[in-house]
Amino acid sequence: MRGRRSVGVVCGLPALLATLLTGCQGAATGEEDGRLGERSSAAESPVPTRPSGYGAVFLAVDECSSFGTTSFTEVPCAGERAAARVVARHDGAVGDGPRCPATTDFVLHISEQRPASDEDGDGAVPRGYACMRNLQPPHPGDPGGGGGPRTIVGDCVYGSGDGQVRETACDGREKEKPQYKVTKAVKARADCPPSTALYVRLGGDTPVGCARRL
Repeated sequence: MRGRRSVGVVCGLPALLATLLTGCQGAATGEEDGRLGERSSAAESPVPTRPSGYGAVFLAVDECSSFGTTSFTEVPCAGERAAARVVARHDGAVGDGPRCPATTDFVLHISEQRPASDEDGDGAVPRGYACMRNLQPPHPGDPGGGGGPRTIVGDCVYGSGDGQVRETACDGREKEKPQYKVTKAVKARADCPPSTALYVRLGGDTPVGCARRL
């Protein structure tokens, strides 16, 4: 019988720091993407995995992972243990690879493993990351959901001090209430509408988020 691989989880909830660019003041320093935490120590810590799994690639696109707080295991998507589906899968570190889809709920970082032998001979598990989407609500990666690895149009933020903002749910259900909402993503601040009260760094091809005050 084939074994199952497990993987450590990072970039979960709540969202990590989003870099803030205020009014006509200078830009604050910070991560390129508002909520992607690949540079944290937890993200880079190797997590043991067990060789073998349900497919040729561990946690390939459209495969599913189980519930877990410290590790996840690849499981059949139709099984009762299935919790989230892989929507994108890339080798290498998050900071060096493609960005996850906008509505990704969380990111799994997969440590490199090279077992001496295994039952089916599929060998090494390369270092990589899987962009995950929960099978059932809630979906923190949705616009206004209050989490996920990316800040996108429709998300809400609040000032956390030191020229930075954090994301929070737009419906006000979280402890920190929303102060601004990202209404547009553009290439430069000059492209934002006149109602913009805050500029949030999003990364990607349209790196500036235009946010209005709530």
